[in-house]
Amino acid sequence: MMVNTEQLYHKFLECTGVSTDTRRITPDCLFVALKGDKFDGNQFAEQALAEGARYALVDDPAVAARDQERCLLVADGLTALQDLARHHRQTFNFPVIGLTGSNGKTTTKELIAAVLSKNYRTYATVGNLNNHIGVPLTLLALNEQYELAVVEMGANHQKEIELLCSIAQPTHGLITNVGKAHLEGFGGIEGVRKGKGELYDYLIQNSKTVFINSRDKTLMAMYRERLKTTRSEFTATESTAAEPTFAEAVFYPAVEATEEPIELLLESPVVVYRDSTGQEITTHLPGRYNFENMTAALAIGDYFGVSPEEANRAIADYNPTNNRSQVITKGTNTVLLDAYNANPSSMAAAIRQFATTPAKHKVVILGDMYELGNESEAEHAALGKLIADSKFDLVILAGKDMHYALGSLPKAYYFPDKFSLHNWLMDNPMTDTNFLVKGSRGMSLETVVPFI
Repeated sequence: MMVNTEQLYHKFLECTGVSTDTRRITPDCLFVALKGDKFDGNQFAEQALAEGARYALVDDPAVAARDQERCLLVADGLTALQDLARHHRQTFNFPVIGLTGSNGKTTTKELIAAVLSKNYRTYATVGNLNNHIGVPLTLLALNEQYELAVVEMGANHQKEIELLCSIAQPTHGLITNVGKAHLEGFGGIEGVRKGKGELYDYLIQNSKTVFINSRDKTLMAMYRERLKTTRSEFTATESTAAEPTFAEAVFYPAVEATEEPIELLLESPVVVYRDSTGQEITTHLPGRYNFENMTAALAIGDYFGVSPEEANRAIADYNPTNNRSQVITKGTNTVLLDAYNANPSSMAAAIRQFATTPAKHKVVILGDMYELGNESEAEHAALGKLIADSKFDLVILAGKDMHYALGSLPKAYYFPDKFSLHNWLMDNPMTDTNFLVKGSRGMSLETVVPFI
């Protein structure tokens, strides 16, 4: 017999947590069997129970029949997981900050959590659990011990942020930026703009608070468009209901409180800027593009009552360890490892920043940008022109699509695979050099660091 969401929730309350992976079974957890193109989690339900799971959520009647007490049968495992998370979300009323954007999501999420943790028991998305599976798992990890949550929401096609908002039901929201990411799934940059804007749509339709980077013309335009659209719809319907609007719009960075970064060198820590009192704010995050991530966290901290001193200390203490903006010393060499992901927008920002970094010798090691679809050739070719204009001492490219960048580069080393790249780096050691290492997650370019 199938269980409904209410029945499933009572079973969930008996459990210590949720897992979708038999390699991560904890005592008395709820195992959720999910299906993919190449796997069926139902096949591992009995194993999960044997390894300590209290219940297994399955959508295969044959599997459920083998243990009717501990196998909870539903029509679809993924939908049931999402419905369970949505139901759980409705049981707590503390603030939930929803966060999306093309670049900087995870770093901004980590900084916001670091700042808010100074005043609140804060839970934030672990790692990169930001999709249609990860967001439900994030919500199901929340309990009464927390006072605030920061939920990262990623998407590679339209309507995905809309779905995630319906599950997470954020009370506050932030879009870091809109750039050339996941162009294949979104159908171009306008599709990205529309898809990310689904967070603004949710916030305005539900009268929630939005945080907006006032220096970002695209975000400001998206904000104004929604105010104009909702007001015209309100007039057209001649409704007597309250006009839909944001509960509050908080703009950052406040001009009177912040200045442009003083310096952003490839060192750690560095002085970022001085606040309105003249106090220096430092960070372990190099790159001018991280300035907006930090000011977002400071603005949200200020909104929730975190003192400037505590917020500044949280920013200063944050040290990335997740292949994002990591500064690594290798003998006399310094490596800026930003290899968690890459798209045309983030790649261009990293290259421009690295080009301005004072250094005796500068080398870039760049890998393919994924999920660009029909735009891949043009975007990699455009990247080649930017690299050429930057005049680095040495350019090293890896991946099947990076060969499109070679047309603009009179001198560059190109490797279709990383094995050849590793060998070349071992055979050509360098000293007193600054490296930028960046590529999409599938390239896993962090593997080159041991060979530098």
